Amino acid sequence: MPIQQTFRRKIFYYFIAVFLSFTVAILLFQLQREKNYKTSQLENTLRNVTEVAHNYIEHYNLMKTQNFSSADTLKVLIPQDNIRLTIIDKRGIVLYDSFVYEYKKMENHFERPEVQKALFGGEGANIRHSATTGTDFYYYARNYDDYFVRAAMVYDVNVENFLKAERLFIFFIIAIFLIIWLVINELTKRLSISITKLKDFAIKAGKNEPINEEEGRFPDNELGEIGSQIVKIYNNLHEANNSIALEKDRLANHMNILNEGIGFFTPQKEKMLVNSNFIQFVSIISDTLTISAENFFTIPEFEKINKFLEKNLHKDTVFQSNELPQIEFTIHKDDSYFKLMCIVFADKSFEILITDITRPEKRRLLKQQLTSNIAHELKTPLASIKGYIETLMSNPDIDKAKQQYFIERASRQAERLNLLLNDISLLNNIEDAGELFEIKPVHIKGIVSDVVENLESRMAAKNIKCKLDIDKDVVVNGNDSLLSSVFQNLLENSINYAGEDIKIEIRNYLEDTNFHYFSYSDTGVGIPEEHLNRIFERFYRIDSGRTRELGGTGLGLSIVRNAIQLHKGNISARNKPDGGVEFLFSLAKQ
Repeated sequence: MPIQQTFRRKIFYYFIAVFLSFTVAILLFQLQREKNYKTSQLENTLRNVTEVAHNYIEHYNLMKTQNFSSADTLKVLIPQDNIRLTIIDKRGIVLYDSFVYEYKKMENHFERPEVQKALFGGEGANIRHSATTGTDFYYYARNYDDYFVRAAMVYDVNVENFLKAERLFIFFIIAIFLIIWLVINELTKRLSISITKLKDFAIKAGKNEPINEEEGRFPDNELGEIGSQIVKIYNNLHEANNSIALEKDRLANHMNILNEGIGFFTPQKEKMLVNSNFIQFVSIISDTLTISAENFFTIPEFEKINKFLEKNLHKDTVFQSNELPQIEFTIHKDDSYFKLMCIVFADKSFEILITDITRPEKRRLLKQQLTSNIAHELKTPLASIKGYIETLMSNPDIDKAKQQYFIERASRQAERLNLLLNDISLLNNIEDAGELFEIKPVHIKGIVSDVVENLESRMAAKNIKCKLDIDKDVVVNGNDSLLSSVFQNLLENSINYAGEDIKIEIRNYLEDTNFHYFSYSDTGVGIPEEHLNRIFERFYRIDSGRTRELGGTGLGLSIVRNAIQLHKGNISARNKPDGGVEFLFSLAKQ
């Protein structure tokens, strides 16, 4: 694999570079040492020659007699034929040369390198070409008091080879280097296996991937033992994390099916886990369409919780796990009631629980009022029908036009009574037999489009425009008939009571894992604030006379609320700052 080869090459080249540097240093040192030794031998031979020549000159006092031609006798004393002897005075004039017959005509030798070295160092050597003889020499010169004696050996192949280092040593060094090469190759191979497996493990661990049995098997060495222990620790942590994640998923799923809004936060007030109801309830309480969990602490309605947290999240505050601080209070918002509870845990993390207590409270009141409301609402159309019939029965001679008028009025009241009974029946079915409604995936845009199309003529008569901002892929799990009733009742409310020349907007403004959130708004006259928190009550009318005149039963918005609640959602209403009313509601995806 490429990673293993790259690492192995790097570490191999590193070791080889170090050893190669060491080997080259040893080789160069040894070669230079051997060369110096052989050069020293050669110069020692030439030194002996110069010493013999010096003794001869001193013995025969040649510097005084100037009879240097007698120095030819020295040729007999010099063992090698290829050694050249030269005598030079202090001015560089050649006094004698064994290789040149007319040595007196030779040029001045004072500037010769070996002579210069001897002048300042007592002796000197140099390898160069002789312009006089046309031959290469190895020169050696010595400085005596009144003259220089130079001995030179012809620098031929024999001398050159003599000065060269022995090749056997070079071959020996190369052989040792190749053996070390193979050893380092094997060592780096074993080392790279362990380190590369550790690297592969680290990459997988960084991606939080499981380690299989083969990947967790390391070579049998110290590094391998370390790797095996690390893998074992990682697998234990991975299993623990998986278990924690599973428990967290269970908790999240459990939270999402709760009717309460619940949120868990860090000591720094950062969100750890919240469910959709928490966001929905906070949005209702704060009158904000979109809000994040962290914004909870900036909302004025929750100032009491902020003060409670400031007191108990202080770093100096200490409490026992069996005496956890908590606070509980109720918030009344419009037509809704919410109970809030906050509890701080021993590690200073905390939980906030929001419970909608509107429904049970209102259900109790509804049960009390239901009987009287139904009796009151049924009494009016029944009394009208009875009055018309009694009029017809007691006046058999009434003209045909009057008879037709009374019959039509009685029929209209009978129809109203029928609508009222149907709405009451629908409400009861939603509350008491909701499981009987067929639930299936429903495309909201299609439902709303059909309702708008059915009411198009009524809207056109009042110059009402309707804008839909719902994606065609928005699907909820619900009953298409009930969902049609929701949007039809909302639209009929706007048509009947909002006024003319208004605009209606229906949009899907938010979604999360479990819910779609919708807004229905119009630009009409709105709803007086004193009535806003009661419009979802049964039989509640803002203007009872006008409602009856327009054929309303007073149950439309109550049906809307109960149908939405059957779909696991909630609804609230508010007046818009620029006029009109807005309904905010949610529908469950599943």
